[in-house]
Amino acid sequence: MHILVVGLNYKTAPVEIRERFTFSEQELAKALRQYQGMKGILECVILSTCNRTELYAVVDQMHSGEDFTKIFISDWFQMKQDEFKDYLYIKREEEAIHHLFEVTCGLDSMILGETQILGQMRDAWQKAGEIGTSGKIFNTLFRQAVTFAKRVHTQTSIGQNAVSVSYAAVQLAKKEIERFASKRVLIVGAGKMSRLTAKHLEELGVDELMVASRTLERAEQLAMEFNGSAYTMEQLADCLKRADIVISSTGAAELVISKAMVEQAMKDRPGSVMLMIDIAVPRDLDPELAQLDSVLLYDIDDLEGIIQSNLEQRRKEAIKIRTLLIQEVNQFKEWFATLEMIPVVSALRKKALLIQEETMRSIERKIPDLDEREKKVLRKHTKSIVNQLLKEPILQLKEMSGTEESAKALELISKIFGLQEFLMEEQAEKEGSFADMSYLEVGS
Repeated sequence: MHILVVGLNYKTAPVEIRERFTFSEQELAKALRQYQGMKGILECVILSTCNRTELYAVVDQMHSGEDFTKIFISDWFQMKQDEFKDYLYIKREEEAIHHLFEVTCGLDSMILGETQILGQMRDAWQKAGEIGTSGKIFNTLFRQAVTFAKRVHTQTSIGQNAVSVSYAAVQLAKKEIERFASKRVLIVGAGKMSRLTAKHLEELGVDELMVASRTLERAEQLAMEFNGSAYTMEQLADCLKRADIVISSTGAAELVISKAMVEQAMKDRPGSVMLMIDIAVPRDLDPELAQLDSVLLYDIDDLEGIIQSNLEQRRKEAIKIRTLLIQEVNQFKEWFATLEMIPVVSALRKKALLIQEETMRSIERKIPDLDEREKKVLRKHTKSIVNQLLKEPILQLKEMSGTEESAKALELISKIFGLQEFLMEEQAEKEGSFADMSYLEVGS
C-alpha cells in the first residue's frame, strides 16, 4: 500500500485554471465514489477550495495509482491530460504525508498560518468518511493531521498576527479602540476589501456600522449582511459627524475624503478623536488629515509595515511547527509500516491456534474422562505455549517493519510456517479491507 497526492494550487496554476478544476459540494459524493472505483484506489479524500484541488489516495501500486488518478481527473472534467499535466504536482509516500500536515496547518497557504484550511481539510475527510472512501489508513492519518493542526494553532502564535490588509486595518482599530467611548464605524466603499473589513469588524462588537458607496444598492447589500445602514457618497459628510472609526477602500481615482470635510465634521464633536484608515490605492483620504490633532491617520504603507512584521513572526512560528511536524510524520510512518505485517501475523496466529484446537480435540478423544476444570487448564497452557512461541517472531517483525529487510522477512516467515493458504483465505474474507490492529498484541 502506498500514499499518493495529486493536485494543483495557487502556486502551480492561475485562477482561470483552478476554477475549472473544482468539485462542488453537491457533486463531491459522486466524485469520491467514482474515484475510488478506479483500479487500485483503496481509499481517497478530495480537497477542493478556491486556492487548491487535491486528491489524496491510498493505492496498491504507486505507478498505476498515478495513472488512474490522472484518468479520473481527465474523465471528470472532460479534459485531455495534456491540457492540465503541466499544472499538476504529484507527491508520494513520506512527501505526501508531509504535504498533508503542512496544508492542514496552513503552512502551504497563500496566507501563511491561516486557519480556514484546517476546517476545509476536516470537512473533506469527514465527507469521505460518510461516503465510505476513507478507511483505516486515512482515518488515522487525517485525524492525526487535524489534531496536530488544532494543537499548533492553539499553542503557537502563527495565526494571531494580521497578514492581510483588511485584517490588519481592523486589528489596528482594535488596538486603538480604548480611545473611543463608542464604536461607530464608517466603511467607505462596498467592494471585496470592504466586505472583508466588515467581516473582521464583527468581533469588535461595533455599536453602529455605516456603509457609504457610490452605488446605494451595493451599500445596502453590504450593510444588510452585517446589520448596518447604507448611505450614498452625497451623505458622506453626515456620516463623518457620527463616525469614530473610518476605514476607506474605494476604486476612486481621486481623494474621497478631504481635510476640510473632516474639519467640518469635527466641529460638532469638540474633544473627540477619529481613527481613519486608508486601505485604498490610489489613496481615498487626504494625507493632510495627519495635521489634525483630532485625527489618527494610517495608510496602506503603515499597514504594510504591520503586515511584514507580523508575517516575519509567523515565519518564525512556522519553523517551530515544521520541527514538530517531522515528529508527527515519523509517528504515522511507524504506524503505517506495521500494516504490511498484519496479514502475516494474523495468518501465523490463526494457523497456530488451529493446531492448538486440533491438539485439544485429540487429547479429549484419547482421554475422554477429563473433567471441565482439567480441560480448561489444558486449553490455557496449550495456548500459553502458542503465545510464547509466537511472541519473539512477532516482536522481531514489528521491529523490522518499514525497513528494507521487512518484505523479505515476511516472505520468509510465510514460507517457513506454510502460511500461503491462510493468507489467501484472509484476503478473500477481507475483500481488500485491512486486518484489525489487535493482531499485533501477543498474549503471554
